Amino acid sequence: MDRHLAFDKLHNFRDLGGYRTTDGLRIRPGRLYRADSLGRLTRDTPDWHRFLSLSVGTVIDLRHPWEADARGRVPTDPSFAYHNLSIEHRPYNQAAQTPDVDPGPYLAERYMEVAQDGTKELAAALELIARADAPLTFHCASGKDRTGQLAALVLSLLNIPDETIVFDFTLTELATEALLSDWRARNEGRSPAWPAFGRAPASAMRLFLTGLRNRHGSVESYVTEALGLNATPLSAALRTRLLEPVPTACPPPAFRRATPAEAPLLVRLRDTAALWQLAHGIDQWKPGEKNETHFRDRMESGEIWLSHTDASPTGAYELWWDDPSAWGPRPPDAGYIHRLMTTPYTAPPATGRALLTHAESRITAAGRPYARLDCLSSNPRLRTYYEAAGYTVVGEQREKNAGSGSPYAVTLLEKRLF
Repeated sequence: MDRHLAFDKLHNFRDLGGYRTTDGLRIRPGRLYRADSLGRLTRDTPDWHRFLSLSVGTVIDLRHPWEADARGRVPTDPSFAYHNLSIEHRPYNQAAQTPDVDPGPYLAERYMEVAQDGTKELAAALELIARADAPLTFHCASGKDRTGQLAALVLSLLNIPDETIVFDFTLTELATEALLSDWRARNEGRSPAWPAFGRAPASAMRLFLTGLRNRHGSVESYVTEALGLNATPLSAALRTRLLEPVPTACPPPAFRRATPAEAPLLVRLRDTAALWQLAHGIDQWKPGEKNETHFRDRMESGEIWLSHTDASPTGAYELWWDDPSAWGPRPPDAGYIHRLMTTPYTAPPATGRALLTHAESRITAAGRPYARLDCLSSNPRLRTYYEAAGYTVVGEQREKNAGSGSPYAVTLLEKRLF
């Protein structure tokens, strides 16, 4: 499932459902949404009907009143209540920052200002979310900073791990180009002076969470001391409203071969997986490294397969029939599995293993006895995953060069299929 819901005018509307707590529960899908400005919605359009179909009962607008007046508010409707809670009291102009400004520390400092200044409004927003009997949406202008800060507080109170909170914050990166395009359209085609405008680096959220805890001891202490709320019953109310057990039974994934028209989907899947890695401190994939041309080329020289569960994409992999950059010249006795990826927090358990099994079945059908793959030598966690799936380390290539930059070391793994 792609967390970004498809709208024509909204670029960063996301479902927070599926994120898992440290005690084995998950946020119920379709209950809590975060978004960019709902002022872009217009009555009697497909976007408007899509929004109403979500049965949202409460909208929290975190923008300044003057922003809402200038850029529009969500159209009124009897199906939901609207609340304007401006949590930011010291406006600042991100677009005007100079290129030397490091976005991580800069944004984290602004978030700490909001945490100090917007206590009344943040408390009101948290209480609204805890009391909501119907789905609720909160938003600001781009759905990144103020929205990201409120999301971080809610997720923390639900016992969602920090790595997941950071990942959720960075997902704005998938909407950055669209947000930039909107900014240019409002500013006569000019580009922002700050290269980091519209970006959501993991360091910003990490620094904010660290700063909040350094100052208050914990997120719960901040909520109690600074916001004037009792964090224990607030957290309990949020958990009651928003959490559910993780489903124990899921339909098996369906597989189909990807088509050239699905190259944008594959780019999005890979960029999402790259953001997940970065949020977890894994320095391997980077967003934007593989474009649509890469995936179309791989479809011509090999195979790419997509997995779906209940019609939602849940993963993909590439299958190559040779891999000289890692394995050198070899006889045609293997298939080489690359870019195994699943949708973080929304793919059913064991989707990665199902993708591996499917790839192995394709290799066997081609009459080749070996499945081969590689992983960064600096990623022992991934090596352990493949070893648990029956792969054996057979060597190391210290200077693999895939044509995208400096050579790097990879561990080579192999599995005998028949």
